[in-house]
Amino acid sequence: MIDSDTISRILQQYPVLRELPAAELGAALETASRLQLAAGAVVFDENQPCQGFPLLLSGSLRVVKSSANGRELQLYRVVPGESCILTSSCLLGDTRYQARGIVDEPVEIVMLPAPAFHNLLDNFHAFRRYVFQLFTERLTHLMELVTAVAFQKLDQRLAILLVGKSGTIHTTHQALADELGSAREIVSRLLKSFSEQGWVRLGREQITITDESALKKFAAL
Repeated sequence: MIDSDTISRILQQYPVLRELPAAELGAALETASRLQLAAGAVVFDENQPCQGFPLLLSGSLRVVKSSANGRELQLYRVVPGESCILTSSCLLGDTRYQARGIVDEPVEIVMLPAPAFHNLLDNFHAFRRYVFQLFTERLTHLMELVTAVAFQKLDQRLAILLVGKSGTIHTTHQALADELGSAREIVSRLLKSFSEQGWVRLGREQITITDESALKKFAAL
């Protein structure tokens, strides 16, 4: 059973649920479960059945697609107030996951069981609109990702990624490689090139942008 404090946090992060009658909200949460997972934990994996609809209260997770040789491409991230459209798709189509969900920062999740999700989707327009708005936003993001992978060189994609983060970036070369769907060695070589041109300064698990205008100009080529 979800306690009143957790319910308040759910409503703060997911205001669409405030539009539900109290009885319906209570029924939806009555069989929900609360999970706390550490960084690096796998929330779901490829070919696994979907267990429910996640409501993220804290932390973040990333959804990645893996290749046979172990390389990963980050499809999108999920933060509090959002949910995972891959999960929604699996619930709607009664299919298994086609990607992996990995905890990026320690998360707290309330998981609505599948019957509760379907009841809300079938009977409440506000919840249905929220789910399909997420589909629209994520589809736009994924189309941008496909365009970048298909038509932009990796060095340009790396420059765009760095500019989007700006300032001092606390990350690893491997994490950047995962976001770009590339190998760490290649990303390290490109970062070294950026550093030699004076665009960035490299440190231990951090990158400082030192010439943002030059980096932006290169990203726009």
